[in-house]
Parts: sequence; structure tokens; C-alpha cells
Amino acid sequence: MATSAPSTAVQQQQSRGFWLRTLHQWHWISSAVCLIGMLLFAATGITLNHAAKIEATPQVVNRQLELPADLLGQLGDRTDGNAPVPRPAARWLDRELGISVGRRPAEWSPEEIYLSMPSPGGDAWLSIDRESGAVEYEATSRGWVSYFNDLHKGRNAGPAWGWFLDIFAVACLVFCITGLFLLHLHARQRRMTWPLVGLGLMVPLLIALILIH
Repeated sequence: MATSAPSTAVQQQQSRGFWLRTLHQWHWISSAVCLIGMLLFAATGITLNHAAKIEATPQVVNRQLELPADLLGQLGDRTDGNAPVPRPAARWLDRELGISVGRRPAEWSPEEIYLSMPSPGGDAWLSIDRESGAVEYEATSRGWVSYFNDLHKGRNAGPAWGWFLDIFAVACLVFCITGLFLLHLHARQRRMTWPLVGLGLMVPLLIALILIH
């Protein structure tokens, strides 16, 4: 019995050391992955919270072209529904307007083809008159603040950005959860650990329950 207590203490110390090393490793890796994203989301959280006070002057660009007759004839006879602009016409529009039409679905009617092209911090649309071939393109940019605010919300940013947001969210969860376990392991030496954690919980909870109507 005399040797069992020291042996148990050694095992506990080794186990604690293992978990400390593992948690520290995952914590710093996840924090490195999250760092730039957290700075971006923290800054845009402020700009979104004060969006009404941040003035922006939208910049509008309007251009008018005429689709060549051979491309106009390749539009086909579709009269309704949604479908991409045919590739030859899309490539011509990309080159002439400096945009990327891609394979976005456009709205087809007997009179026109209408393509909406929203993007972070801006909006754009394109219209092709099916009889005359007249093309009208308009793009609106609301500035860099609006651009980063839309990235924060994942608005019109495409599937690649959506994947990034998911991966970033998982990395943030790993960062927070490992941080919580590290707080638990160090709490005995830091008496204010759990009161501060409780404060971080209670302040937003009370604001939500009492001050939000």
C-alpha cells in the first residue's frame, strides 16, 4: 500500500501532462488557422453593428452593346424557364464587358434574356433583347466595407467561400473547446477562471432576456 499512492500520483501526473500537450497542440494549431478569419469577422462584426452610420456612395456602371447577329441566332428558341446563356454568347459577353457570365442560370422569356449577377458588396444584371440583340449591363459597387460585410454573412460569395466558412467554423469550435479544457486543467491555479467564464455566459444571456424586445 505504501507504494501504490506514489504510483497513482505519477500516473495522474503523466495523464495530465499528456492531455496538456495534446490540448495545447490542437489549441495553437486551430488558433493559427482561425487567426486571420477571426480578425476579419471581429472587424466586420463592428462594421455590421454600425452599418447605418457608415456612409457609402454606390458606384454604378452602365454599358450598352449589341450582340453580333451570328451569336443572336445561336440563342435558340427557348421562350421560358431558367438556363445558362449559350457558351459562345457568354464568352463574347465576358470579353466585351470584362465580366464572368459562367453557367449562371438566366431568366428566359420571348422578349429577353435576363441574368442577375449579385456579388459581395455589389449587384449586377445583364439583359439581352432577343429580337434586336441589344445588350444592357449595369453593375453597382457599394465599396470595400460592404464587400467585407457580405463576406461575413456569406452573401453571394459562392460555394468556395461557403466551404471556407464551414471549415473556419469547425476550427473555431476546436479552438474554443480546447481552450475550455485548458481552463479546466489550469483552474486550480487561477481562481478567477470560472467566475470569468460565468460572466461571459451571463452578460449576453441577461442582455438577451431583459434588454432585447
